[in-house]
Amino acid sequence: MSDESANREAVSEERDAAYWSANVRIITISLIIWAIVSFGFGILLRPMLSGISVGGTDLGFWFAQQGSILVFLALIFFYAWRMNGIDRDHGVEE
Repeated sequence: MSDESANREAVSEERDAAYWSANVRIITISLIIWAIVSFGFGILLRPMLSGISVGGTDLGFWFAQQGSILVFLALIFFYAWRMNGIDRDHGVEE
């Protein structure tokens, strides 16, 4: 293997590592947000949120029944939008 092809391979491996690092970071942040909203607000913090009314029901119940689903859907769209940008930045867009 020549020095030039070894150098290209090293650059390619660095680029791949940066791409997957960005991807895993987005996934980790999204999962943390989803866990906080669904498990934290809907279950653990529900008693604290019971005094706040949203749409005729308390906020903890709203997060458990509807809010976590809406946040999950927002995270799906955010992930798709952000990954399109990361794909473009790393030259792997469709």
